[in-house]
Amino acid sequence: MAYRDQAFPDRALHLHAARPVGWSPAMPVVFVHHGVRRNGRDYRDYWLAHVDAGGFLAIAIEFPDDSFPEYLWYHFGNLRTKDGAANPPEAWTFGIGPRLFQALRDQGITTAPRHGLFGHSAGGQYVHRMLSLGYREHVAVAVAANAGTYAMPDLGIAWPWGLGALGLAQADLPPLLGFPLTILAGTEDTGTTGAHFPKGPNSMRQGPHRYGRAHAYVRTGRQAAEALGMTLAWELIDVPGVGHDGARMSDAAAPLIAERLRR
Repeated sequence: MAYRDQAFPDRALHLHAARPVGWSPAMPVVFVHHGVRRNGRDYRDYWLAHVDAGGFLAIAIEFPDDSFPEYLWYHFGNLRTKDGAANPPEAWTFGIGPRLFQALRDQGITTAPRHGLFGHSAGGQYVHRMLSLGYREHVAVAVAANAGTYAMPDLGIAWPWGLGALGLAQADLPPLLGFPLTILAGTEDTGTTGAHFPKGPNSMRQGPHRYGRAHAYVRTGRQAAEALGMTLAWELIDVPGVGHDGARMSDAAAPLIAERLRR
């Protein structure tokens, strides 16, 4: 179905839902974020096999290219314009999911207090950056899989490869580092020749491929947590034998998200 967020009334999104047979509003919701191909219907289909066993409603939020073009609107949340000017927070696309969840609660579609969150590839970029900027209040469990680049938890590295140049302070890091974020890394996601693999110098500093960058992100998080005298709450899970595959990474994430939603 077409959906228009209140902050972007002239930019349509598409919602693709997979509902379990025994659905009731007491069951939780999982928001699923697609990759660079903007193929929300496919990602909904990847989760069809999991909603009954998991006992949740999966909603794939599709950001069509004609409404939210290129990486600035999606991967990087529309914090900056093409010429580098800052957009106000109300124009950030990271607010779309929280507002959608509130709308689902207001309409009685779900009574769950919190939801799950999954993103693969470009969706993994969107999910972890969204969480990094504080959109965590109603998220019970979040999984970012096979992201191409990361916003390292380092205020000395400028956005979007770090959290610098955003006006954040050291006090903003502990809530992020203490949030139970799971990073899924396909052990075979080591290709570097694809058209959508980020190859710029800032990206390459994070590692030679997506698998290496996932490990670098969690390693940087651990170092940041140790410097603050705290324990990192993130978890890194390797998915053996899987490359850049949204379906198989969804298969790996779904049982994990279902178990944590039941806690």
